[in-house]
Amino acid sequence: MKNVTLKQLRYFEALAHHGHFGRAAEACSITQPALSVQIKELEQDLGAILFERAARQVRLTTLGEAFLLRVQDVLRAVEGLGDLARASHTGLVGRLRLGVIPTIAPYLLPTIITRLSRAHGELDVFVRETMTPKLVQELLDGRLDAAIVALPIGEPSLVETELFSENFVLIRPRAEAGNPVPNGEELRRMRLLLLEEGHCFRDQTLAFCNIQSSLPRDGLDGSSLSTLVQIVDAGMGVTLIPEMAVSVETRAASVSIARFAEPQPSRRIGMIWRKTNPLGEQLMQVAEIVRQAGRQIRGQSS
Repeated sequence: MKNVTLKQLRYFEALAHHGHFGRAAEACSITQPALSVQIKELEQDLGAILFERAARQVRLTTLGEAFLLRVQDVLRAVEGLGDLARASHTGLVGRLRLGVIPTIAPYLLPTIITRLSRAHGELDVFVRETMTPKLVQELLDGRLDAAIVALPIGEPSLVETELFSENFVLIRPRAEAGNPVPNGEELRRMRLLLLEEGHCFRDQTLAFCNIQSSLPRDGLDGSSLSTLVQIVDAGMGVTLIPEMAVSVETRAASVSIARFAEPQPSRRIGMIWRKTNPLGEQLMQVAEIVRQAGRQIRGQSS
């Protein structure tokens, strides 16, 4: 084991995560042959096979699965050493690995990055955009420092800091602009367009309409808010989007924007990170910058 390197362990974890040499190499920013060589050398040093190799996929052997658990512990410990070093600074320096859900990222990130760059010029921000369950898991695994999500999350090992709340608005064809605004019960009987399963915004919309997610619906599912708005523009239904998305998603669409009667459907936006992360004080600074960015975006949307 004396020849095993941290680089090899990171490559091993990436290959275990992606199950494919090409995707793992891309994630590690190296060539596929270079990754293959490192994995082969790791196996030779261990004297054991860690992966079953097939034509299009690789999977962990029984030993590989046990090895992965230990490797993750090692890599988390190494990341923790870096966090301790960064925590010794009063300001924000080094790399910040920030996760963001897709219904926030396109609208809030540009303002967040601009504000972080102005306030902390030595900070290198790495952004990961994906859905909430993956962000939570990557936080727990130590692959992210913090994430911006819709609250609550309810994971005991994570800090949840609420930043702001925002309402949802109704998007419908422009020809329907003069019609009364439906309530949640009335939306159930309309062709309601939703994000595909896995998005928390979909679940929040279904909750407002009191629709069980397991029941069949007369509607379409889209992969993004932009897709949903364009389908409404084509006259094929109605949808809900968060306030922060309105100016971006409706500027080139022939749609009507309407607000619901009180109590309006809404969501709480917050930032989460591990309770054990020694960067807690610095992450609170980031949370305040995100809070200010949220105020700015909501001011532009009102």
